[in-house]
Amino acid sequence: MTGRKTAAEVFDALAGRYEEAFGAVPAQREALDWLAARLPRGARVLDVGSGTGRPTAETLARAGCEVTGIDVSPEMVALARTRVPGARFEQADVRTWTPPGPGGFDAVCAFFPLLMMDQREVGACLERMASWTVPGGYLVVATVPGDIDALDIEFMGHEVTVSS
Repeated sequence: MTGRKTAAEVFDALAGRYEEAFGAVPAQREALDWLAARLPRGARVLDVGSGTGRPTAETLARAGCEVTGIDVSPEMVALARTRVPGARFEQADVRTWTPPGPGGFDAVCAFFPLLMMDQREVGACLERMASWTVPGGYLVVATVPGDIDALDIEFMGHEVTVSS
């Protein structure tokens, strides 16, 4: 494939359309309801690949959680800040981000943010996210099932390379 863009560039371009396509996935909503029922008010939650903030950050902030979202796309972060004012968002890459201050998160959520990495990076990011979760906390991850490494596909009109 030609015309390869970074994940940030792809998701900047998709920012306006992404929520329409993926903002109401039933299995994700079920997982968020399951998690929200187990977290106390004030629980610290990290939303990795937060996108527009919907549905993950929005659902958990409404449940009384203190939510931080990170995303590589500045456009997604800008949308999230306006759409989910009850959470905090920053532009950051999960591969290099360092959590602020002491302590960890009661839950770390990652709904599909690892797809545009190679398998080695995916494994390293899973280890990083697990290390940010307090003992007894939750790591909630969704990805495409399959043993895939560096597969070229078209995603919402963009040429990308994905792994899982």
